Formats: sequence, structure tokens, C-alpha cells
Amino acid sequence: MVTLITGAAGFIGFHLINRLLKRGEKIIGIDNLSPYYDVNLKKSRLNILKENKNFFYKNVDISDFESLKSCFKEDKITLVCHLAAQAGVRYSLENPAEYVNTNLVGHFNILENCKIFGVKNLLYASSSSVYGGNTKIPFSEKDNVDNPVSLYAATKRSDELLSSTYSNLYKMNTIGLRFFTVYGPWGRPDMATWIFTERILNNQPIKVFNKGNMYRDFTYIDDIIEGTMSIYDFLSNTTNKVISDVYNIGNNSPVNLLDFINIIESGLGKTATKTMLPMQLGDVEKTYADITKIQTDFNFKPSTSIKIGVPKFLEWYKKYHKL
Repeated sequence: MVTLITGAAGFIGFHLINRLLKRGEKIIGIDNLSPYYDVNLKKSRLNILKENKNFFYKNVDISDFESLKSCFKEDKITLVCHLAAQAGVRYSLENPAEYVNTNLVGHFNILENCKIFGVKNLLYASSSSVYGGNTKIPFSEKDNVDNPVSLYAATKRSDELLSSTYSNLYKMNTIGLRFFTVYGPWGRPDMATWIFTERILNNQPIKVFNKGNMYRDFTYIDDIIEGTMSIYDFLSNTTNKVISDVYNIGNNSPVNLLDFINIIESGLGKTATKTMLPMQLGDVEKTYADITKIQTDFNFKPSTSIKIGVPKFLEWYKKYHKL
């Protein structure tokens, strides 16, 4: 079995590949090392993965159809785990074209190559952002998600629809994971945990949107990987029945933003200077995952609270930056 994983140098991609390599799987990892955030962080992740002889890295942009096609052509791919994407709600206001090229064109290219080369199993990253301004809490996969409030969310919802269509037309198994605010060691510098930590340590004020009246279903990376692995293994052993589905994967326990900041402050032994701001355009007040479906189908049980997860991130952050 050979798995192709896109976004290999990314946060979730790195952790997933690490787990799969440790149990002896052969992984083809691709990434274009986008400069959206520090490329050195991405290279550091890759350097760890490259220590394993079963990891093969290729610098490929998924929006380049022919380059991506060569990856499928050179190796007998049996499963694709598509995690590459242009992330970030706020950045989509500044560079919308990046989201169209990577999240729409790139996702189409993945699907089309799966069709051409007969790859029947695709696991891909969606996002909790697809729920937009839904007021029904918690967010369920049964909810209507046709009113996104950001371009990022619109591209992710479009990916779900494209995947469902390809599944129906070409008898492919496609499962999308709606990730809820993932954090932890080796996380992204554009995410709240990293931003708050960095600015507090450097005695810089932090921006607190909606004056702190925000709730996020913060989900620790190890819990995310456990859930992803369960579905990965399911797809690896699926025969006959064609499946097209999406699953929430979150902590099922929203945390107030100010409480989250307080845990970071306690871990650093420093108090943040807070700049209270109104709600950011394209943002939502609350995310909350209903995980009944993934619990029932895959026995998913997140076990890491922010009181455990945040200190683990802070410990890694200090070590990575040699503080």
C-alpha cells in the first residue's frame, strides 16, 4: 500500500505522516512550501520526516495539474490523504486568488487524477468554517451549510460538493473531515495559540476580537490524528460499498477566548496587554462540534483539554525557539 499525502510539510500533514511512518507505511508526501508562513518551520518538519526511509518527498504544487499527474503516474497510489490548502479566514480577505488556485483548482486536480489513475479512496480536509453563521449549536453534519461567511469557507464547502459528485460519477470513496480549531506542537504561526504566545513573550499587545466574546472548539493535534487515523484505516480496508461522507472532528467543548488567553498567560507567567476589537469580517462568534456521528462510526473520543494541551504547546514553542 502506497499513500499520497498532500500538505506534507503542514501542521496536520506532518503529524499524520509521522504516525503512519512509525507503523511502517510507505508515504509519498508532496508540498509546494508556500511562503504563506515561515518556510523554515515547514522545512524543519520535513527534515524530521526525511529521517525515515519510507518517506519520499516531492516539491509539487497541487494547482499544477501536470506536476501532480506525474506523482500519480510514477507510483501505484492506493489512497490519497489530501490536506494541502490555503488556510486562514482572515487571509482570504487579502489574497482571494490563492484560495481559488489552491483550494478549488488544487482539489479538482486531486479528484481528476484519482479518476484517471483509478485511486478509489480519498480522505480530505474540510473545515468547521463551512458552518458559517449558523446559530444552531452544536454544529451537526445534518445542518445546512450553504451560507458561508468567508471565501475560505466557500472553497471548503465547494470541495465537499466536488468530492460527492466524483464519488457518485466514478465510484470513489471520499470522506471529508471538518476540523475544529486544531492546535498543538508544530502548529501554524498564523493561529491564535502561536500569535498570543509570541506577542505575550515579546511584551506586545494581542488583538482580542469581539471584545473576547468568542468561543472556539479548540482541538489538540493528538486527538485530531487519532480520529483521522481511524477513518484512514477504514478507507484502507473498504471494499465493494461506495462511500461519500463528511465528519466533524472537534473537542466537543467550546472555550471562551479570554479563558484560553488566561491559560497561556498562566503558562508563560506573564499578563497580556489586550486590545479589544469588534468582530472581524468573515469571522464567527462560536464554533462547537457535534461529534455524535464520528463517535458512533469510529469511536472517536477526544481526551485533551486546553489545560493539558496548551502547556504542551508552550513547552514545544520554547524548545523550538531555544528560549
